[in-house]
Amino acid sequence: MTITDPQVMRALAHPARLAIMEYLSSTGAAVTATEGAEVVGLSPSATSYHLRALAKAGMVEQAPSRGDGRERVWQSAVVSWQIDAGPGADEETRAAEGALIDAYLARTVERVREWMRSPDVYSREWYDAATLNESVLFVTAEELTALGAAVRELVEPYKRRHRMTGAPAGARTVAAQFIAIPTD
Repeated sequence: MTITDPQVMRALAHPARLAIMEYLSSTGAAVTATEGAEVVGLSPSATSYHLRALAKAGMVEQAPSRGDGRERVWQSAVVSWQIDAGPGADEETRAAEGALIDAYLARTVERVREWMRSPDVYSREWYDAATLNESVLFVTAEELTALGAAVRELVEPYKRRHRMTGAPAGARTVAAQFIAIPTD
């Protein structure tokens, strides 16, 4: 899903909502607010509020009931999403895009910092396998487009939603980002 609507961008620009979306879209799970609260570390009522905001934005939807229908079960309405305000976007859309990117980057930076703060939590094998790398490239727009497509194709079979069952022994959840932006 490509998001161009500033209201949807603003709905996603919250750490709890990003965490909810990541969990639901990466696992294919359906959760109640109580189950979702365990994932994001909030109360069930706060998680319910965030789930309703995501539903209003079209990012989550009610899943089939698990029984008597008294519990509201939620699932992701999208498998993956990206934002595209694009050149020429109005000021409101640009501001919403900026807020969402800020929330996303803050989440990413916190993950890296947490990893760096706790090297003894991971085995030597996992510590050595982790990667924090930057390469300065000199490419055309077409080459960068091709590189991005190649990275997405390379990563696709390893995505958590494809490996929830049948993953090799010792597999664990890893957050991987690839950011390639012009810097001059």
